[in-house]
Amino acid sequence: MHIWFFICAVGVVAIMPLYFLSIKHLNLQEKYGKERGIKIGEISGVVSGWGFFLFWFGMWVSPQPRFTFPAFQNLSVLVAAIDVSIPISHLAIFLPLFTVGAWLGVEGVVKTTLRTAETHRPDKIAVEGVYSIVRHPQYLGGLLAHIGTSFLLSAWYSLLFTPMMAVVIYFISWKEEEELIKEFGKEYGDYKKKVPMLIPRRRRR
Repeated sequence: MHIWFFICAVGVVAIMPLYFLSIKHLNLQEKYGKERGIKIGEISGVVSGWGFFLFWFGMWVSPQPRFTFPAFQNLSVLVAAIDVSIPISHLAIFLPLFTVGAWLGVEGVVKTTLRTAETHRPDKIAVEGVYSIVRHPQYLGGLLAHIGTSFLLSAWYSLLFTPMMAVVIYFISWKEEEELIKEFGKEYGDYKKKVPMLIPRRRRR
């Protein structure tokens, strides 16, 4: 049954070329014409974005070995609705990570609009709110939610995959910024100098 986790993990990586196609806005418009190029990019963005999320979600919920901290394995809370026992220590790790991750993700969408988040086609550079903390708040939020959910579900393979997930997110962010530089030039270059990619800086007093 563990094959489902590996299918989802491979799917996360395999869908990246389609995502990279969706962010090549200028290349697509040059090759297919403005209107058709925009349409191809938007369709690719929606398919790759939702596909990436579904494969990612699949990694969390797929059958896999479960883990607990030995010292806390007898301290758990029963979720009656789904008949699952969750270690208290895992719940304590999940709540702050998922809360911060969800906040970053939601605020990121609010600042750029859902359409931009789905199609990967921004009309302008977002620099306020969470975008003044990191350049890719939705990706950072997703990674925090991944770690938190892996603990909540005691999903061992999912937790072990975290470093690879971080690499995937970094590579997606880097590739996306290559295209943003082409589209927005110095404006985005100046933004990059002021705001970190994924790891917030300690604010000076």
